[in-house]
Parts: sequence; structure tokens; C-alpha cells
Amino acid sequence: MTFVVVVADNIDEQGLDLLRDEQDFEVVSTVGAPDQLLEELARAHALLVRSSTRVTEDLLSRAPLLRVVGRAGIGVDNIDVRAATHRGIAVINAPGANTVSAAEHAFALLLALVRRIPWASASMRRGEWDRKRFGGTELRGKVLGLVGLGRIGAHVAGIAQAFGMDVVAFDPMLSSARAKELGVQLVSLEKLLSWADVISLHAPINDHTRGLLNAERLALMKPGAVLINTARGGLIDDQALFDAVEKGKLAGAALDVFDPEPLPEDSPLRRSDKIILTPHLAASTQEAQVRVSVEISRSVRDALRTGDVGGAVNVPGVSSEVLARSRAALDLAKQVGRVAAVLARGPIQEVEVDYGGRDDGAPKPVMLAALEGVLRASGVAAVSLINAAMIAEEREISVHRRIGKPAAGYETTVGVKVGTPDGEFTVVGALAGEQQSVIRIDDYAVDIPSMGDVLILKNRDVPGMIGRVGTVLSGGDVNVGFFHQARNERAGGDALAAVGVDQPPSETLLSKLKELPDVLEVWLVRLGDGG
Repeated sequence: MTFVVVVADNIDEQGLDLLRDEQDFEVVSTVGAPDQLLEELARAHALLVRSSTRVTEDLLSRAPLLRVVGRAGIGVDNIDVRAATHRGIAVINAPGANTVSAAEHAFALLLALVRRIPWASASMRRGEWDRKRFGGTELRGKVLGLVGLGRIGAHVAGIAQAFGMDVVAFDPMLSSARAKELGVQLVSLEKLLSWADVISLHAPINDHTRGLLNAERLALMKPGAVLINTARGGLIDDQALFDAVEKGKLAGAALDVFDPEPLPEDSPLRRSDKIILTPHLAASTQEAQVRVSVEISRSVRDALRTGDVGGAVNVPGVSSEVLARSRAALDLAKQVGRVAAVLARGPIQEVEVDYGGRDDGAPKPVMLAALEGVLRASGVAAVSLINAAMIAEEREISVHRRIGKPAAGYETTVGVKVGTPDGEFTVVGALAGEQQSVIRIDDYAVDIPSMGDVLILKNRDVPGMIGRVGTVLSGGDVNVGFFHQARNERAGGDALAAVGVDQPPSETLLSKLKELPDVLEVWLVRLGDGG
């Protein structure tokens, strides 16, 4: 098939050429043509944007084939991630490509601010020579406070340390070990605001950070401090910042990002001669534009070709490396989840996934894959690793995850227990090399290859059962590939039969099997290529 990639915003051609050079990719540019964008979305498998195009729920609804939204940059606040997740669409960004450019721009703004370069330059152009008016301050020995210590914040920290600055940071998601590695002291936001001579923002925008620096928090800042923001405009209350600068609480500010963008003409920020404003330039270097384009194009190509959604913002904590090395375990988890859901039959209220293996990164994607299998077998068509957890939550299915050792004799095992109003059903699958099999159904030890159509029968352990089942199947022209019989420890109790069939039995044939004497339950499960 041919994958159609629609490009809605200006993205460097080097990355797009990577896609154009692939025989099975078609790249369609709709830059500056919103009507064409809406038209091309009908056949798009991927959509590439920067910050200009707003990817709304309505826009996504016009793209029935869409699998990936690629954001050529870091922030995804112009994308309705929840709506994309609900549709099983991966949202992928390029978090590392503009790190250097953004960090350098933040420090360039800081140097321009404390050495008063823009104002001195403007004075010179007016024919003036006023050295006293534009005296600045040194950075050496000053305290830099970083709000957010991700890739960009960490790079800014390194530059600041080279200038002889002490660095403190507020980042509730960062470990103390990582901070120590960077030579940065972690403090509370309140302490950071009161200690720092310079505050630089490098946090994402979300419900917890929007309006983070309001009037109350700006009042906590050290008198004469300065503020730099190259992250997201919504982090700051613009009017409160304007007031703090104009009243002399802060010595100044330098901003590259705003909410909304472009910055409105009547914004109070435009009226202050102590605030430097640049039009979202942090990532606007030639090198960053190339890196961003190449990185996002490669990610989109791999996502469409191989299903690699590692690093997608709506599959947090799952990397491409983990997905690649866990592929067999994920496939096993889907099959085990499928069997468990088919056996359950009734409405599923709870799913517990038990991962036994040595890969510390595998438990989460294995859980998502098992959920995908459960939900698909329950009649949910458009489900994937992307939206499995969200769909389970919407259906009020309680999901749990356990980690332990694999069953004896196997490298990896995956157990899925589903709870329904009628009881619990447990299925365990195992890997031996690349060989997948189901090894236990409830209390029955079995050995079922995870491939093709499998009949599972629960029956009383009485003589002649295998022959009667075989007779019904042969009478319906269904060939048996394997017949595995398992029973509880005592003879004469209940037994479980797993029958591999080359042709899927008809409903009539299934009814005949259910009517056999001593047959209690009959299920048809489609595994592997059969499902």
C-alpha cells in the first residue's frame, strides 16, 4: 500500500525528502491552503504539523485513515491529544531536535537583558553615545532558577555553570540522582522564586502549570530579579508580569512565547521598555529546523511501516527500543488477552495482567497489548496500544498490573485474569524463544500454539468424548490439526479440550458440539494470523 503523509505547516525539505524517497510514501503539502488540507485528510495516514495548525477533534474526524500526527517540535498543545488517543492515533513529537537552539536562545535573551543590549543598540542608532545609562550586571556568582529540568533546562544549566552561576531547579518529575548528576540543587518552587537572581522557564503547559507564575508567585521573586521564558506563554500571567516589571519589583523580562500567538497588538507586554520580546524564535535555527524535520519524518515513517509508536506522547513511558525487543511478548499478550475475553463471555469488569520476565521496560506495553486483545475480542474494533487504556477506563474496566518471575521452563510468561459478574477466568501464555503458546486455562495445564482457529471445550471427563467431538467435526468437513485434552488431577471430573481446526466451524456445527452429551461449554478462539 501507499502511505499518504499530509504536511500542513512549513517543515524543512531534508526530512520530507526522506519520505519522498520511499517508494511506498506519498507526501502532499497543503501549507497555506486550509481547504486543500481538509480535502486531503480524507486519505491521509499521517499528518505533519508545527505550531500553526490546530489539530482539533473536528479536524481528526475528517481523517478516517489517520494513524499518526507528527509534531515537528516539542510542545503538542496545538493538538487535541485526548481526541487523537480516543481514535487510536499516535501523537509523536521531536523532543530532542531543537534542544541546543532553544537553550542558546534562552541564554541569548538573558545576556541581552542583563547587559541591556537592545536598548543600547537602539540608542546608538539614534546617534547617541550614552555609556552610563546602559550599565549592566554580571552573571558570575548569580543564582539561576530553572522551572523544569528536562532536555532544554539541563542544557541551559550547563551553559549557566560555564558562566560561573549557581543553579537550582524545581521539577517534581526529576529524581534527585539526575539533579546531582547535573550539578543542580532541587528546591521547592517557593524557595526557587525567593532565591534566584534569574528565573528561566522550561516547563510544559498543562492543567497544573497554566498560569504558574501569577501575581502571587511573582511577588515571591527576589527584588531586582529577571525572568526568561522560552517554554510556553501560558505559564505566565501577562498583566501580572507587566505590573511587576513596571513597579520595579523585577528588573526586567525576556519572552519568546506567548498565549495567544501571535501576541495581540494591545498586549500590555508591548508597552514595557523593560521587556524583550521575540516572536517564538527559540527553535528557529537552520540546524534545528533540519534536525526536527529529519527526526519527525523518520518517526512517522517507522510508525506507519512497523507500528513503532515508541516515544509517542500518548503512550508515555514506552520507548521504541522496548517495543522492538518486546515484540514477541506483546503479540503473546494480545493472544492471551483474546482467549481470556472469549472465555469470559459476559461483560468484563476487571483485567489483571501478570508479566513474568527479565525486561524491566516490558510490563507496561505488555499490559496495553493484553488490554488490546481483551477489548478486540469484546467487539471493540478500533483499539490499539494507543487507546486501549482509555477505552478500558471509559468502559469502567478496572485494570491492574503485576510483575513476577516466568513460569518454570520459560523465558517469558504473560497471564491475563478477567473478572465478570459470573466469575474470573485466567489464561497464561509463554514464550520459548520465538515460539508462543497458551500453557494454562484456569486450573488446566494445556499446550496451545497461538495461531489459527482453536475450539475450546469444557466437558466431563468420560470415555469416548474425543471420538464424539472428532465425529461431529469430520461430519462438517472440518479438519483437526491437533487435539489436546487436559483434566484436573482426579479422573472423572471436568476436563478441557483444545482442538486446532483448519476451517472455522459454522454456527450449526458449534451448536451440534454444544448438544453433545457431557459437553458443558464450547468456545471458538481465533489466534495469530487467524484473528
